[in-house]
Amino acid sequence: MTLIDYAVIGLYLGGFLWLGYRLRSHDSGAQYFLGDRSFGWFVLALSAAATQLSSASFISAPAFAGAKAGGGLIWLTYEFAVPLAMAFLIVCFFPTLYNAGVVSIYGFLERRFGPSTRLLLSLVFQLSRAFATSVMIYAVALILTHAMGMPLWLTILVIGLVTLIYCYQGGMKAVVYGDAIQMGLLTIGIGVCVWIGLMRLGGWQAFIAGVDPARLTAVDFTNWGIGQEAGFGFWPMLVGGLFLYVSYYGADQSQAQRLLSARDLPTVRRTLLANGLLRSPVTLCYCLMGLILGTLAARGGAFGSEVPATQPDLLVPMFIRSELPAGLTGLLIVAIFSAAMSSVSSAINSLSAASVEDLIARGRELSNRRYMQASHLATLFWGVVCLALAFVTGHIAPTLIEAINKIGSVFFGPILAIFVAAIMMPRIETRGANAGLASGVLLNLGLWLFVPHLFWFWWNVTGALATWMVAALVSTAMRRQRRAVPTAKLQLDLHWPSVALLTGFFILILTVSIAMPWLLGHGESAAL
Repeated sequence: MTLIDYAVIGLYLGGFLWLGYRLRSHDSGAQYFLGDRSFGWFVLALSAAATQLSSASFISAPAFAGAKAGGGLIWLTYEFAVPLAMAFLIVCFFPTLYNAGVVSIYGFLERRFGPSTRLLLSLVFQLSRAFATSVMIYAVALILTHAMGMPLWLTILVIGLVTLIYCYQGGMKAVVYGDAIQMGLLTIGIGVCVWIGLMRLGGWQAFIAGVDPARLTAVDFTNWGIGQEAGFGFWPMLVGGLFLYVSYYGADQSQAQRLLSARDLPTVRRTLLANGLLRSPVTLCYCLMGLILGTLAARGGAFGSEVPATQPDLLVPMFIRSELPAGLTGLLIVAIFSAAMSSVSSAINSLSAASVEDLIARGRELSNRRYMQASHLATLFWGVVCLALAFVTGHIAPTLIEAINKIGSVFFGPILAIFVAAIMMPRIETRGANAGLASGVLLNLGLWLFVPHLFWFWWNVTGALATWMVAALVSTAMRRQRRAVPTAKLQLDLHWPSVALLTGFFILILTVSIAMPWLLGHGESAAL
């Protein structure tokens, strides 16, 4: 790291503080948490992509593809279900949710099931998202210390405080516009790593000749996610991923809040369509970048010696530190900062929105002034909580990344089932919904503890199915005693061009993924 690199980093951080200051004027909760519903589809799509393709992806996806034992392009299976999930959300989910006019998506559940369901799901979201965000801050800060040589505590403070300040001042507008800028920086960072990596290898042909053919297989139709070798098989990643992504984009406040801030329902549709088309190509670029850097590390030398087999996540940071010239090192550090800050800012803003809407303002008439005071205090509270937890959970964070993903899959299916029941299943009543949610979560916990050979992506399916089954049985049993429950009027957006395009894109990415060994000149080796 040189003075030029530190100057680039300082300019970037200062720019985001200025952005928050420029966007600081807010008169109401709709402006602070939803940007006054003024966003167009392009900036929302970039914002969603920046949060999803975040620091974990910028570091871990290349490491998995290029350095982790047993890794490779099989990572691409994470993306197969995304286009199909976006199609479902366009047609069945957001027409009803967006037109409900809520700030917190859990407020919609109160209209359908009552306050108990709303509070239960909102608290689960707040606690789990705060913990996951804190661990992400720590994990990224730990990686950056290797690249920058800064103390770990200082890196945590820089990520947390800068993000908190511009999010506190600018609200959703700072989050969305900041994410759009950060997506551009991520794209530049990928391009720089690919370009320098190929230069160090001696060009594209040298990369093709040196890449490990075993890492080029992207689709495994034989692995059903059951048994000793349960893992990234096609069917668990497609079916489980469909439930996971519908739940994450539609029933998680951190993602759904962006879509609720769109200017109208067609903008929501275009945002989901763009997200369904954008994620897979960027993930493919991540994976190709990892293959290039992994091939370079396998040659040995100073760079290769700095990436031990037990710490594949050091692949990108060590490449940045040892292989990039002055100035470009700072630019790539900025890309990692960008990815981390996009995730943290979205989490803080959505946590504060859920706290204010579901706990503080629910059932009360607050003036705009009191509402904004509560909103700012909630943003400050959650920023401090996430930052403090990053220090408390730091020593166990490196072993918790997979566990956190598993925890998400314990809850994603049951939570999705509740929202689907609220929108599409009028016979489900409050006690049935709550009993179904508890049953789905308990079943998944039992599978985690007692059925270790079932791949955790399936939990998204088992939890949803159990929730629906128990909710239907309890609702039927209680039908004579139940009170009248208002039902949401199902609204559909049958926009067939979007559905056809997303379905066709799913077929395209599957075909390209199957053909990757041949496209990279190793078809015969892969077949063998």
